Amino acid sequence: MKSKTFLPLVLALFTVSIASPVRAEPSADAQIQRGKYLVERVAMCADCHTARDWKGKLDQDHWLEGAKLGFKPTGIGPWAGAAPAIAGLPGFTNDEQAVKYFETGINGVGKASRPPMPQFRLEHEDAVAVVAYLHSLKPLSPK
Repeated sequence: MKSKTFLPLVLALFTVSIASPVRAEPSADAQIQRGKYLVERVAMCADCHTARDWKGKLDQDHWLEGAKLGFKPTGIGPWAGAAPAIAGLPGFTNDEQAVKYFETGINGVGKASRPPMPQFRLEHEDAVAVVAYLHSLKPLSPK
């Protein structure tokens, strides 16, 4: 008799656990590591937002502190001549504004960034991770 009631109970619990997954919030360190991966390995933000040394290598002492762009468009149009500092998120008044920017591509004053900056449309969790990573960075040395 016990085995007849045990199997349906196990199946019911298994079905409930599959139907309603519980997702734990990632730790702050896990968010920062995810953001670092997205910034450094996927979006390659340092290519524009980090100055280069005389050999053309990214200047680790000024990581994501902004840089002049070393290329220009072939056509005429709005074009940024420099990439702003993003270490520490100095261009945003709060993290929510920065998350919205990475989700929509629209900045705090309601405009899209000028090319060559792409208008990212990140998922919310990825935008939060990118902001956590950038916010964790502090400029390494004065300019």
